[in-house]
Amino acid sequence: MSRTDGPTVPNARIFEIAEGAERTHSVATHDSVQPVGGAVGKKPAARSLYRDGAGSVALIAGIVAVVCAFVPFIGDYLAIPAGLVAVVCGWVGLSRAVDGTATNGREAMIGAALGGTALFVVFLMFAASYM
Repeated sequence: MSRTDGPTVPNARIFEIAEGAERTHSVATHDSVQPVGGAVGKKPAARSLYRDGAGSVALIAGIVAVVCAFVPFIGDYLAIPAGLVAVVCGWVGLSRAVDGTATNGREAMIGAALGGTALFVVFLMFAASYM
């Protein structure tokens, strides 16, 4: 007796069992392979369709820029690049939020405002100390 329980595979092997019954042993397909680590039946986590990275970077860079803007010698070298990154990423994040591809428009706007404020503070400190 021969029976096939699964999909037919060209390289199937027939094994004889001690009682004399025949069974078809097919080569494992990608559907029957179990994942490593015992995660049987679990699907990988779905990725978010929203692109919120620019707004988050803008907020973090804006906070770093404002904090560093008030430190005397570090302000010129760290606050200016961080402020520029905050303004640019805030602009990109806000445009993505307006388009509907991001959900953190508020973070992007706050980050851009903090970056602009930090640039203004560094400019005022520079003007007050060198004029």
